[in-house]
Amino acid sequence: MSERSSSARASTRGITVAVDVALFTSRGSELAVLLLPVNDPRRRPRERWALPSVILRRDESPDAAATRAAGTALEVDPTLIEQAGARAAANAGADSVDLAITYFGLVPVADGAMHQGAMWATLVELPQLEARQRDGVNGALAAMRARVDDSPIAFRLLPPAFTLSELQTVYEMLLGRRLHKASFRRSLHAASLVEATDEWRSEGRGRPAQLFRYAPRRRKRPRRGVRFDLLV
Repeated sequence: MSERSSSARASTRGITVAVDVALFTSRGSELAVLLLPVNDPRRRPRERWALPSVILRRDESPDAAATRAAGTALEVDPTLIEQAGARAAANAGADSVDLAITYFGLVPVADGAMHQGAMWATLVELPQLEARQRDGVNGALAAMRARVDDSPIAFRLLPPAFTLSELQTVYEMLLGRRLHKASFRRSLHAASLVEATDEWRSEGRGRPAQLFRYAPRRRKRPRRGVRFDLLV
């Protein structure tokens, strides 16, 4: 076969696009990602895990494919799902993927929300993943953390009513760092992110803590970003 005919075939071959979804939830104070077992008889008895993933169909958008991928692992819809980025993938393996599009999603309730065989793995106990899957987790995590300061995505992991301590724990978990308590609460007040309710909850031996709720935007002007100081 001539070099010209080989190049012509390569240019007309369809591109295989994989859509990978990193779904995050809280496990105590740790951030966890949802993984599915990989059925590969050639690798047994070694256990392999991967992110929920589908091959993009010709008649669907990447967003629709991401929702479909999440459905292979979850029995509930994520409260948030956004694209994290795209990258060229090594053309190896059974799926021969040329391009991988990664999404991140948030799931507020981990227990009972996943299909049989799936598992939540904390980031500190993440099993070994193949290169594309590992890069997908890292890319999704970076994209999600970049959104925390300028978008109220942290509230997607909380019930309608919560304490400020619970909210700070979620922010610390998403950002991967500790925050100064007084500075955190001043930032919330300045950004008008929450409003107090008339409910209180007992937490240990101390005085009951007031419950708050997310305050939806009521003005057309842009909401201020939230700048958090680290705990020194």
